[in-house]
Amino acid sequence: MDCSRVRELTLDLLREALGPADAAAARAHLATCAACRAHVEAERALGEALAAKVPRHAAPAALRQRLAARWPGSSRRPAVRPRARVRELAFAATLSLAVAVVAGGTSAVIVEGRAQSRAVATEALNDHLRVLQGAPLAQVTGGLHEVKPWFGGKLDFAPAVGFAGNADFPLQGGAVEPFLDRRAAVFVYKRRLHTASLFVVMADGLAFPARVRTEIVRGFNLMLWRSGAEGYVLVSDLSLPELVTLQKLIVAP
Repeated sequence: MDCSRVRELTLDLLREALGPADAAAARAHLATCAACRAHVEAERALGEALAAKVPRHAAPAALRQRLAARWPGSSRRPAVRPRARVRELAFAATLSLAVAVVAGGTSAVIVEGRAQSRAVATEALNDHLRVLQGAPLAQVTGGLHEVKPWFGGKLDFAPAVGFAGNADFPLQGGAVEPFLDRRAAVFVYKRRLHTASLFVVMADGLAFPARVRTEIVRGFNLMLWRSGAEGYVLVSDLSLPELVTLQKLIVAP
């Protein structure tokens, strides 16, 4: 089972709704793929967050008594007067409408969040392509000790990136790019003939996940996450395992 199939089946896997063969194949893939494990954990966290935020109210005592009286096997089945029956139906209709409103509002929040997340990913990819073409707003070459001071006066924050590159992923330089309604610090790493761009922005108002999430946009691999007040997007045509390795080096203490 490959990455795309595992991600397609993620929700069924979390609900334990997969058949034995598919479940075993998905778990076998997750045992060897860190990116898919991160994706599944992100979906699990989203589900838990939604479950915690959707309000749950205890049923009124009168309703519980009526339901108990009507439950199959109950020895009590009191007669229901016409007016009482009308009130019961009205209460049931009101309760159904309330549930529909809550569900509709939750769905709207999810859709809006996904749209914002897609906008962040698309912007990062477009800016990565500009970096590849050598057309950022401003750029500098050199290591971390040249790049970070160069950002001074060009950004309204100091990016908290400490990975200076290594033999496998040398740091080539940095750049400043417009990023939606703000500016991003860009750290450019190499891997053989491949380029990986790390975009760092102030995360306030943008849809950055608390845990690392991976996406594939137009054939490029992206990793998005948030740390403190900053949001991060790592973009490259590197294979996903190689990009995961780089991301772990970047977030290491």
